[in-house]
Amino acid sequence: MPSRTPDSNRLRRQKELLRLLESRRADGLLVSHLPNLFYLTGFSGSAGMVFFSARRRILWVDGRYGTQAREQASGARVIVSRQGTLPAVWKFLNRASYRRVGFESDRLNHGDYLRLRARTRKSVKLVPFEGVVENLRESKDSKEVAVIRRACRLTAEVLGGVRDWLRPGIREREVASEIDYRLRQKGSEGVAFETLVASGPRSALPHGVPSERRIRKNDLVLIDLGAILEHYCADMTRTLFLGKPDSRTRNIYERVLEAQQRAIEAVRPGVRVDQVDRVARKVLKKSGLDKSFTHSLGHGLGLEIHEAPRLARTVKSSLPEGAVITIEPGVYLPGWGGIRIEDTVLVGRDGPEVLTPGYKNDWVIG
Repeated sequence: MPSRTPDSNRLRRQKELLRLLESRRADGLLVSHLPNLFYLTGFSGSAGMVFFSARRRILWVDGRYGTQAREQASGARVIVSRQGTLPAVWKFLNRASYRRVGFESDRLNHGDYLRLRARTRKSVKLVPFEGVVENLRESKDSKEVAVIRRACRLTAEVLGGVRDWLRPGIREREVASEIDYRLRQKGSEGVAFETLVASGPRSALPHGVPSERRIRKNDLVLIDLGAILEHYCADMTRTLFLGKPDSRTRNIYERVLEAQQRAIEAVRPGVRVDQVDRVARKVLKKSGLDKSFTHSLGHGLGLEIHEAPRLARTVKSSLPEGAVITIEPGVYLPGWGGIRIEDTVLVGRDGPEVLTPGYKNDWVIG
C-alpha cells in the first residue's frame, strides 16, 4: 500500500535519519524498537519492523495490524506478512541489492538476530547501530513539548487532588489505586510506570512499590506518578508529611528541595550532565547527606519513561536544547524514611522550564 505523506515533523525525522545513515555508509536501517517505529512513522502497534533507505521505506506488520498500520503509518509502505515480520525482512534483503544494512543492536533480541543472519545472504552485511533513533528523540519538537506539557499538567492536577484526599489509615495500595483511577478519569491513556507510594520507614525505598501498610500520623509519604497522553509520558514525585514534622525532617526536606532547585537552575543547552548532577550533590554534601543520595539525578523522558539523556555523575555528554528531563534528588535513611522531590523539566533555549510545578512548599498535611 502506498505510504501516506508524513507530517512535517516526521518528514524531518526521516530526513535526519537518512543523513545519519549516509554518514555511516549504511544502505539502510532496520528499526525494531516499537517507540522508534512510532516516532518515525506514527504506527503504535505492539509488533512490526520498518526499513529505511534513501529510496525505500517499508513497514512490515502481521495480520493483526494491517488496518491499524494503514490508518496510522505515514512515510512508509505498509506490507502485511502472513508469515511474520522477520521472514518478510530476510526475504526482502535477499531480493534487494543492499550491502550494508544497519540494525538496532541494543533492541533486536539475540535470537531474532541469529535467525536474520542465518537466513540472509552472505553478501549482506548486518551492521550494529546503537541508539541512533534514540539520539534523534532526545530533542523534542514543539508538538512533542506541547503534549508532554499537557501530560505534566494532568499529573500535577491528580497529585494535588490526592494530596487533599490523603489521611492517616489509608493503605499505600489504596493511594496508588486512587491515583491510577484519577489519572484515567482525567484523560490519561494509562500510567507511565507503576505508581509508587511508600510511607513511614518504607519511604527509604527509592522504588517503593505500594504495600498493604496503613499510612499513619507523622509519616512521610513518598508518591511517584505519571500520566501518558498521545504516547508521551510525564513524571513527578512529591514527599508529603501527615502531621507536624520535627526539625530533622524539616531540615532534610529543605536540603533536598535546595539541591533540586540548584540543579534545575544549572540546566541549560550545552551544559554537561555530570555538572548538573554535581550541583545537587554539593548541596547535600554540606549537610552530610550526599552518601544517602543513592541514584542518578534524573533521566530523559518522552515516548518512554526512561530514555536519553541520562543524568548521572559518570555521564559527560551535554544537554541538547529541547530535551525533556527529570531532576529528582533524594535522601534515603533506612529505618527512618526517605525524601525525594522530582520535576519534569524542559531544557529551553532561554533556560529551564519546570513542567510539573506545585506542592513543594506545601508538603505538610496536618
